[in-house]
Amino acid sequence: MTITEKILAAHAGKKEVAPGELINAKVDLILANDITAPIAIKEFEKIGAKQVFDSDKIAFIPDHFAPQKDIKAAEQCKMLREFSHKHNLSLYFEVGRMGVEHALLPEQGLVLPGDLVIGADSHTCTYGALGAFATGVGSTDVAAAMATGECWFRVPESMKFIYYGKLNKWVGGKDLILYTIGDIGVDGALYRAMEFTGETIRNLPMHARLTMCNMAIEAGGKSGIIVPDEITEAYVKERAKRDYTFYTSDDDANYVEVREYDCSKIEPVVACPHLPSNTKFARELTDIDIDQVVIGSCTNGRLEDLREAAEVIKGKKVNPNVRMIVIPATQWIYKQAMKEGLLEIFLDAEAVVSTPTCGPCLGGHMGILAKGERAVATTNRNFVGRMGHPESEVYLASPAVAAASAVMGRIALPEEVA
Repeated sequence: MTITEKILAAHAGKKEVAPGELINAKVDLILANDITAPIAIKEFEKIGAKQVFDSDKIAFIPDHFAPQKDIKAAEQCKMLREFSHKHNLSLYFEVGRMGVEHALLPEQGLVLPGDLVIGADSHTCTYGALGAFATGVGSTDVAAAMATGECWFRVPESMKFIYYGKLNKWVGGKDLILYTIGDIGVDGALYRAMEFTGETIRNLPMHARLTMCNMAIEAGGKSGIIVPDEITEAYVKERAKRDYTFYTSDDDANYVEVREYDCSKIEPVVACPHLPSNTKFARELTDIDIDQVVIGSCTNGRLEDLREAAEVIKGKKVNPNVRMIVIPATQWIYKQAMKEGLLEIFLDAEAVVSTPTCGPCLGGHMGILAKGERAVATTNRNFVGRMGHPESEVYLASPAVAAASAVMGRIALPEEVA
């Protein structure tokens, strides 16, 4: 079996499962945010459930429109707070404790190798980087799981992606996953588990693995996953508050498709409007002027991402025709970036630094685009109207390319400014 099949089998109480099989499985963690939790709460109450199955296994994180941007957002967040207090949820993260959910939960040691995690947010697939099976589900599935501790699944087929070769300078997890999505398309892994492996992945730090698994959904994937190893162990052992299990894929496991990539041939990649699969190398796009740069999100708002952007922009100024918004993904990242002087570098460059929030990634707040404006963002989606006006454009890139673009006022390569 693959690692995905082994985790699902274990949680379904079965010796083995096969792709296509329908199973009921116990979940280790359920999460929802200020957009999706209110729907789940209403459904939970509609089915007459009196209490949650486990008050320590449900995480509510107001991160999309928080700090609350308007009355409607405030009402949504209030629902989370009241439900959490009523059911004594230990994993309710109020503003001041919260962060972008998919950065916060791994950081806090709440998702661990071998877990089965569901979230009412499509980027729940991020946690596959830790060797967990994690996937986004609808709010009604979350409601049922909050009551029963179980969710149903159709066991996905697995695709294997093998990466080999030495990474070029300024090339990281964001470039690898954009290159992959550009190769297979936004439905190239539809309802499949995307298993990332090979020597390049084994040498990839955890933040880059999280970025890759985060964007599995942008290829249509049910999940992204990486077999845990020493890098995983180093990351989770200081954070874990409970036991965890390392699963691996068998040598004779079945994959519906296997693809290989020579990473030495991959340069910094940019996804052009209006699809994450519309990719080109950044050097092909240096004639495109921009109005905004966003560095943050559950894809690239981690400390290492901020360090990368700061390395490029240190001692420079944001182009006078551009506004640059930096959003640390959690309170801890914000604090650490402050200690390391990263925030000072951004402020000296005349960028703005926001409190943790999803904000502009989903066109929520803190950086909405006007008609005709273009942004380079380290976020995960660039669909029509994703960051604001339907006639605005979003280009997806790594923190290094985003920071270089902020300085140049156009899509740029880090070596142009660093």
